[in-house]
Amino acid sequence: MTTLDYQAIDVDNHYYEPLDSFTRYLPKEFKRRGVQMVRDGKRTWAVMGERINHFIPNPTFDPIIEPGCLDLLFRGEIPEGVDPASLMKVDRLENHPEYQNREARLKIMDGQNLETVFMLPTFACGVEEALKEDIEATMASVHAFNLWLDEDWGFNRPDGRMISAPIISLADPDRAVEEVEFVLGKGARLVLVRPAPVPGRVKPRSLGDPLHDPVWARLAEAGVPVGFHLSDSGYNAINALWGGKATFEGFGAKDPLDQVLVDDRAIHDTMASMIVHQVFSRHPKLKAVSIENGSYFVYRLIKRLKKAANTAPSHFKEDPVEQLKNNVWIAPYYEDDVKLLADTIGVDKILFGSDWPHGEGLADPMTFTADIPQFPEFSAEDTRKVMRDNALELLGANVPASA
Repeated sequence: MTTLDYQAIDVDNHYYEPLDSFTRYLPKEFKRRGVQMVRDGKRTWAVMGERINHFIPNPTFDPIIEPGCLDLLFRGEIPEGVDPASLMKVDRLENHPEYQNREARLKIMDGQNLETVFMLPTFACGVEEALKEDIEATMASVHAFNLWLDEDWGFNRPDGRMISAPIISLADPDRAVEEVEFVLGKGARLVLVRPAPVPGRVKPRSLGDPLHDPVWARLAEAGVPVGFHLSDSGYNAINALWGGKATFEGFGAKDPLDQVLVDDRAIHDTMASMIVHQVFSRHPKLKAVSIENGSYFVYRLIKRLKKAANTAPSHFKEDPVEQLKNNVWIAPYYEDDVKLLADTIGVDKILFGSDWPHGEGLADPMTFTADIPQFPEFSAEDTRKVMRDNALELLGANVPASA
């Protein structure tokens, strides 16, 4: 592992939401239509849209999985004869105040050599799919969540060390603009949009539908990137076509075919919709970043964009592959081929993300440097770009001249 003489910027850090993250500021008229936490004996269930939701089977997060305990599983390096289930390790939430407390988290960051982290949700990644049939409840719930997030973590506190990303739902285009204006007014430096078709009252919409242009225009004007983080994108409906489960469940036995069918399809389609439907042509200054979706979708997407441009040249005002390279940043999984990604889109668009403190992430975020190619394939300057400077460029911050 490379020892860095500078602090890194981790674009994939997570908090664990308390039980009232969606209810603390939710208007009373949406109590039953939004997110509810229902106690049943010793068990707490998340109820969304009046249905039990299993995206996070234990919304109390107690006990909680230990950071990085599933590393070998995701690297495909489980020793022969070892049951994958045995890798799961848990601890009591009370032993980890840093998962839900900002000041405690800052102390952990100091020990991890992290200057800044992008703080991203866990439970909230499943809420929009669960509420997609009730657009009013979706917009009210997202706003309530953003109020909680700013209060507990802060979109952008003065020290600049945590960039907590509010959620923007595009389901109601007018309300989406209002929410963007609200979070930008509170200092947000990154927003999250679910990588999925946009729910509509009549039918779903593409992310590239011109109805969403006011949101993209405002973000581009403000220089605030839109992040697309792994979520429940509703793609389990594809699994259901093949006899699988139609709903996402965080844990439990799974049919391997479900993973093969869906995998990184949502982020592939998300970026395709943004590029093919001309979002970056209409808003060339808009920055997009893919977080915790891996990087292998990039190669399939490029192949398909080239084919689309060849078969429908009059549709594309600009080279779609160049738009991908110019407007999109990628945070690969640590087990991905970083050298191949750099050769494909350029090292300037690669970001370091650890997924800490999730079990499938890294136990120590800085061990990510062990998965970056070493000199001569990657220079010290290239490594610094991935570990720090590219994130500064994404945020529109100044990169030190000595970098």
